[in-house]
Amino acid sequence: MSEDEQGGRGAAPVHRVGGLLGDLQAPDDQPVAPRRRADAERNRAQILAAAERLFAEQDPRSVTMDKIAKAAGVGRATLYRSFPDPSSVAVALLDEHERRLQGQLIYGPPPLGPGAPAGERLAAFCLAMVDLLERHLPLALGAETGPARFRTGAYGFWRVHVRTLLVDHGVRDPDPLIDIVLSPLSPEVFRFQRHELGLSTERIGRSLADFARQLLRSGE
Repeated sequence: MSEDEQGGRGAAPVHRVGGLLGDLQAPDDQPVAPRRRADAERNRAQILAAAERLFAEQDPRSVTMDKIAKAAGVGRATLYRSFPDPSSVAVALLDEHERRLQGQLIYGPPPLGPGAPAGERLAAFCLAMVDLLERHLPLALGAETGPARFRTGAYGFWRVHVRTLLVDHGVRDPDPLIDIVLSPLSPEVFRFQRHELGLSTERIGRSLADFARQLLRSGE
C-alpha cells in the first residue's frame, strides 16, 4: 500500500449508514485535518532530527534525500512533500539559529544591537558569525555553499545589516564593500581556516573584528 493510500488521500468519504459494516467503516464525526497536521509535524520533526545527525556525522555534500528518508524512517514521498532537496533541509535547520542572531542584531544590547558605533557593531557581528559557524558549520556547509549562499534569506539579511552600518559610518559607495565584508564569513572559508589550517576561533574572530574596525575607521 502506498503512503497516500495509508494516509487516506483520494479515498471516498464513508458515511455512517447503520448496521455492522457501516458502523465499522464510518469514521467519527470529527474533522481529519488536525490529525493529518499532527502527522505532518511529527514527520517534519523526525526528518529534521535525522538530517541534523547526518550533516554532523558525514561530509554535508554526501547527504542525499535517500539517506535522510532512511534515517528518519519516512518514505521518499513524505520527505519530498516537505523538502525538495538536502540543501532545503539544511536551510530549515540553520534558519532557527540564524533568526536568533537576527533578533539580536535588531533588538539586542550593543555592540551587537543598536547603540554602538558602526565599527564596533560590525566587529561584534563578525564575532557572532564566527561563533555561529563554529557551532553549526555542518548545517552551514549543507545550506550555504557555492552560489546557493547568495540566494538564502539569511544572506540577504546580512547584506542589509552590513550596508546599514556602512551607510551609518558615512561610506560614500557601500554596495561594492558589502560582499567583501561577508566573504570571509562564508562556511567554506571558515572550514578551510578552522580545519585545514588549524586556526582557532579566537584568532579568526579577532582578525575579522580588527578588519571590521579598520575598514570603518578608514572609511569616508
